[in-house]
Amino acid sequence: MSPVEIGALSVVAIVFLVYMGVYIPIALGMVSFVSIWLMRDNFDLAMNLLKIAVGDSVMEYTFATVPLFTFMGLIVSKAGLGADIYEVMNGGFRKVKGGIGMATVGANAVFAAVTGSSIASASVFSKVSVPQMLSYDYNPRFAVGVVAGSSVLGMIIPPSAMLIIYSFVAEQSVGEMFLAGVVPGILLAVAYVIAIWAMGRFAPNYVGGQSGDDMEWMSMREIAEKTLPTISLIVVVLGGIYTGWLTPVEAGAAGALLGLLIAIARGKMSLKGFWEALLETGHITAAILFLITAASIYSRMLGLAGLPNQLGDMLDQSQMTFFWIMFIYVLMMIFLGTLLDTASIILIVVPLFLPLIEPMGLSLVWFGIVTVVGAEIGLLTPPLGISCFVIKATLNDDRISLKDVFVGAFPFALVMLVVLILLIRFPSLSTAILP
Repeated sequence: MSPVEIGALSVVAIVFLVYMGVYIPIALGMVSFVSIWLMRDNFDLAMNLLKIAVGDSVMEYTFATVPLFTFMGLIVSKAGLGADIYEVMNGGFRKVKGGIGMATVGANAVFAAVTGSSIASASVFSKVSVPQMLSYDYNPRFAVGVVAGSSVLGMIIPPSAMLIIYSFVAEQSVGEMFLAGVVPGILLAVAYVIAIWAMGRFAPNYVGGQSGDDMEWMSMREIAEKTLPTISLIVVVLGGIYTGWLTPVEAGAAGALLGLLIAIARGKMSLKGFWEALLETGHITAAILFLITAASIYSRMLGLAGLPNQLGDMLDQSQMTFFWIMFIYVLMMIFLGTLLDTASIILIVVPLFLPLIEPMGLSLVWFGIVTVVGAEIGLLTPPLGISCFVIKATLNDDRISLKDVFVGAFPFALVMLVVLILLIRFPSLSTAILP
């Protein structure tokens, strides 16, 4: 077989292995290693490329953003900032039809700016928001759908683990990727609020719910106490990166320290809790490092096979326009999203398409935002929709089935698709605040 044929078969083999349940880094690394060995008939070359991939990943300075932002997100979750922001948002939207749903979206958007994890958001707001919506007679499907839909904001609004992974794969600045995620994240949150308003206006029976008139208004002091810690974290992290005062690594360190001080000041941090956060940070960091190392050897294998160049030549010969290239890309992302997690999609698909996008003079930062939003739709679609599984597991409520979660999340997946189309049509939405 030719190198191109081996490369094409390796991509198919990786997707098959991941779908069969093989851990994505093992599938990527193992198939890439064997493919390089077969293409060059040289075991030593394959071993040397593997050593280089591991060394490059470990020695990359910006990789320090991963443990720092992960630790910050875990500490913030333990400090209860998500529940506080939700209470404030809930008070503001209490008299609007579907207001608790809008409050959930708003709180998720703010919470995303200090955690960067869709899974953390889904877990926190399943416990905080869904029980309250059910107590006000909201439709259970609507309640879990709002939480599932808004949880994906954690992967778009910075700091985001997926944006960090993309920045390594595409060799882009982590700071620029973070800044590029702000406007699309806010746009998606606003689109969700508009969608909830439309549901309340045109499909009130689906939304359900009673008026929240019996809820008491918060005093300005209570609002300040519940919001200032989160706002201070956002200002330090994103403000520091945007003004250039802090690098992404320094912003992560400052945010982690400030988050720890807030948790201690609130009495929410014990030595046991601190140790648990450190251990979990280590586990998550090791997993992401393994992913990036596997992606590095995979990219080298694709380069040796010449598969991206071959794909580019095929598209040139077919004279495909930008529209059709992006149409195929989005279709592929959504299809793979029904089978694979977001990180897997980024690691498998991005190295194939980067050589096609770069010669077109398009921003790779913009392409990263499109990639993450497209892949995130998969968090809400069966059979693998991870956010939906997390919500079902966290609730542990026999009244709400996994099917209810997926059905409730479907309208929000459609909203994400509309926002994705807007981001492709208007690239400036992603690059608007870049320095």
